[in-house]
Amino acid sequence: MLFNSIDFAFFLPIVFGLYWFVFNKSLKLQNFLIVAASYFFYGWWDWRFLFLILFSTIVDFSIGVKLKNEENLLKRKTLLWSSIIINLGFLGVFKYYNFFLDNFISAFSFLGYEINANSLNIILPVGISFYTFQTLSYTIDVYKKQLEPTNDFIAFTAFVSFFPQLVAGPIERASNLLPQFYKNRTFDYQKATDGLRQILWGLFKKIVIADSSAEFANLIFNNSENYNGSTLFIGALFFTFQIYGDFSGYSDIAIGTSRLFGFDLKQNFAFPYFSRDISEFWRRWHISLSTWFRDYLYIPLGGSRGNTWFKIRNTFIIFLVSGFWHGANWTFIAWGFLNALYFLPLLLLNRNRHNLDVIANDTFFPNFRDLFGMLSTFTLTVLAWVFFRAKDIHHAFSYFQGIFSNSFFDWPAFENSTKAFNIGIIILVFISIEWFGRKNLYALEIIKLPKFLRILFYYLLVFLILIFALFFAGEAKEFIYFQF
Repeated sequence: MLFNSIDFAFFLPIVFGLYWFVFNKSLKLQNFLIVAASYFFYGWWDWRFLFLILFSTIVDFSIGVKLKNEENLLKRKTLLWSSIIINLGFLGVFKYYNFFLDNFISAFSFLGYEINANSLNIILPVGISFYTFQTLSYTIDVYKKQLEPTNDFIAFTAFVSFFPQLVAGPIERASNLLPQFYKNRTFDYQKATDGLRQILWGLFKKIVIADSSAEFANLIFNNSENYNGSTLFIGALFFTFQIYGDFSGYSDIAIGTSRLFGFDLKQNFAFPYFSRDISEFWRRWHISLSTWFRDYLYIPLGGSRGNTWFKIRNTFIIFLVSGFWHGANWTFIAWGFLNALYFLPLLLLNRNRHNLDVIANDTFFPNFRDLFGMLSTFTLTVLAWVFFRAKDIHHAFSYFQGIFSNSFFDWPAFENSTKAFNIGIIILVFISIEWFGRKNLYALEIIKLPKFLRILFYYLLVFLILIFALFFAGEAKEFIYFQF
């Protein structure tokens, strides 16, 4: 079920009404309703996926219970690795088996040996990369005795399958979300209205910004051999705003929906395109994944401790794994490698912890240094996204070859360029609103306008969302990160 679909428009108010007006007298019943609604929401794509998420839930719940009273270090490690192997094993089979098999066959073919092996004809379960990491964080934290394991199976199931963030995050830590299922929840009008504002902004990002940008990103990337360098760069720009509007829009809808039910999820995007260096960008982009890799991979590897070689090694490991997490394609690994190269000078110069505050925190306009840093970081990010969007490595390099050719200085020319120009104007307005709200958790959190103008602005957003959804976007489009 898509957040931007008619199905969800009916689903959400029904669940909301049952949650606050029928099951509001019992915490257990509310949690049970969340489980039932979440499984219905997830099964809407393919009911067979439900067995996979249920099995993962049972495995990690059971291991957590056993870890509670187990003091033997060897047995504790065995339980931990059982969880890691089972969870990553499922992820590996569904997401990476065919990738490794194809590359294995290609490697032996290059050496002159022909191997006949059948690939698996399987569908990648929606959201498996997200809920796998979520359950793993629970087991690891319990193993480290940083979190008390739960005996409440319904609460734990609700934590794993919580429908607002189930299929594309944010990847919640058990230490933050799970305890919220233990506490009685009362309806908070202020929190609910704030949640609706964030949902509204998320839908605007997805339908008006992302889906409109996707039209031209797809046109240019899918026919890149027909366009000059300047047009190819515009295609990369459109994809840059497509993926941001799409993914951060999903996170906004997820966080806002959670607030309707009395839950607080962690911020997942903090205006990353206003970053002044690539390190700041990664502190602001997909925060739940970046911090997950930091805490459960980078720090255990030694982090930034040790000599320069270890720092470089850990940096490349974290970025390459992050790239591979996004998909079974060499393009994602190349994307991670390129970001590691971007990050490397900051690491070697010990400048990776600079720019921790909000850009132009005390002024409206950034100074020249910050502006230059923001524009150069944004340009590097745009170029990196080419690997992310390209269908394969050859396509990515041919795309770069087109950008960095003499035709970059030619006037861009492609179909519906007038419409693209109009979308570009809307994107500029969108950037301006984000700039005004850059100190908040999301752009519309605090709008300093008179009440009448504020309500008028909300209605304008609703109008634009409906117009673009009905007349421009066509059928509801899936979110990009569903495939990861």
